[in-house]
Amino acid sequence: MTELQKRISFIGLVALGAAGVIGTSWIYTNSKFFAAYGAGGEIFGFVVATVIASLIALAYAELSTVFPRAGGEVVYTYVAFGKTTSFIAGWALVGAYLASLAFYVTASSLLLAWIFPQLEQGPYYVIAGTKIHLPELIVGIAITLLVFLVNYYGAHLASGIQIVMFGTMIVLGLLLVIVGFTHGQASNFWPAWSKDMNPFLSTMRFVLPAMTYLTGFELVAVLAEEANMPVRKIGISVILSVVLAGLFYTIVLLSSAWVIPWQETAKLKLGTIDAFKVAGFPALGWAAYFISVLGLVTSFVGLFAATPRLILSLSRAGVLPQTFTKTHPKYGTPVNALYLTLGFALGLGWLGKGAMVWFLDMGGFAIAIAWVLATLSLIKIRKKYPNLRGAYRTSATLLPLIGGIVAIIIAIATLIPGTPLSLAWPYEYIVLGVWAIVGVILYAKAPKGNEEEALKNLLGEYYEAIKKASD
Repeated sequence: MTELQKRISFIGLVALGAAGVIGTSWIYTNSKFFAAYGAGGEIFGFVVATVIASLIALAYAELSTVFPRAGGEVVYTYVAFGKTTSFIAGWALVGAYLASLAFYVTASSLLLAWIFPQLEQGPYYVIAGTKIHLPELIVGIAITLLVFLVNYYGAHLASGIQIVMFGTMIVLGLLLVIVGFTHGQASNFWPAWSKDMNPFLSTMRFVLPAMTYLTGFELVAVLAEEANMPVRKIGISVILSVVLAGLFYTIVLLSSAWVIPWQETAKLKLGTIDAFKVAGFPALGWAAYFISVLGLVTSFVGLFAATPRLILSLSRAGVLPQTFTKTHPKYGTPVNALYLTLGFALGLGWLGKGAMVWFLDMGGFAIAIAWVLATLSLIKIRKKYPNLRGAYRTSATLLPLIGGIVAIIIAIATLIPGTPLSLAWPYEYIVLGVWAIVGVILYAKAPKGNEEEALKNLLGEYYEAIKKASD
């Protein structure tokens, strides 16, 4: 059995997408960003970044309704450019997602250590200058196994849990916003930049970092095959994921600059968490903390759902062993790909947060490459198959193309030393190089099968649509 079950609802898909975008660190790092860019630089930078990410999401929205199959970019790039480009897109994303999953193994216990400092005591070892204590590793492994089990028993269960956690995040965020705006004042926020800051440049400088906080909406496309809804709603859920996440970021951060003067927030250690405590609302400080915890868990669940689907898709394309196309006869989950994902997460997770930062930064480059290839795939598929239309259609390819150009800038910015997103020399360049070399070896050893047959496996029932459109 190699087919996935259609059991994800519209709300579940939006929750997987939006909660997959909303991360963990943004709510307490705003003190650092307020100091560097001003409250206006970060908040308006998020607005600009959300618009740009939405333009990129337009490409995913259309393509996910033309080909609602597991794998997202793997499928789109195979149809547009063939096997080699498809493998590049898929391998890049697998690397990015696995890096994040491995990071979460020990990062999950980092947040818990704020409440239970005992986790950072006892036996430890040091990698990349970071101590990894045995208790935090054990807790991280336990959380990872729990996330694995949630995904093992089906995307329906994962999406249901994601709905609950995302809903909780929204409620907690609304509490912060209501109290922040009713007890704060506009003069705490405005002027939103220091006198020595250029408002335009400060805002534009934060756009690139903000884009990294808006990754994750592509999860919707990867999980599209299991969506139990009219196809058009899949495209809508892609756009909603970006817009909801961007809106959530912007309003919650604005509340932290409204409740007390943003210059004070900039001096605090934990940004929004400390801002509400200083304002006299310690319970809301804890609410901000729990938003951070939920952001980590929802990202963990979403990526653990998406990564096996990417592996399954690469197997369907014939570049990874066929054993990874196997799905559970009862739950319809890609069991072998799930076990591989678990093995990678635990195998890399013991390296700890210090070493995993090298992998995470490489992941930013990989996701930017995937965005570029997705927008180029939309343009190529429209030209190659002009009669092929999805249930959701972008009015003009110019808009996603603009987003694609920004994605190229992001990718280049990670490789050029001295930019806010530059990889760290030499370790992160080495990690990127090693991952690329492993990919080249795997691709070279892949069986030289029939590409048309691989395309059939990738597209399933949608293969005939391609044939009709090309006639």
